[in-house]
Amino acid sequence: MNLKIGNDIIETERIKKILLKYPEKFKRRVFTDKEIEYCESKGENKYQSYAARFAAKEAVFKAISELLENKYYIQWTDIEVLNNDAGRPFANVKNVNRIESIDISISHVKEYAMATALVTITN
Repeated sequence: MNLKIGNDIIETERIKKILLKYPEKFKRRVFTDKEIEYCESKGENKYQSYAARFAAKEAVFKAISELLENKYYIQWTDIEVLNNDAGRPFANVKNVNRIESIDISISHVKEYAMATALVTITN
């Protein structure tokens, strides 16, 4: 069993600009229906939520990168970041074997969103 960590930080404004320029195209390319529903429910804070999920996906990708034949092996929507009933974020990853568990921590403020992923990989 191996532990792998990934971390990412992104400017919220960067995600906001992309969402305003290519709203449906960007959402459908990067986020699942459940992620879009969650982020859109946040009203004016939706851009922070989108940025936080983007950072979480990047963090997971960085942590699992050694399991991938190449970086195009999975799509953005193969990594889904949701919240449990208590509000704790978690991630599901499709099309990648050997992932035992993923712990995610997400933080965001008006200007930035960051996430860290700790992935347990089976040998």
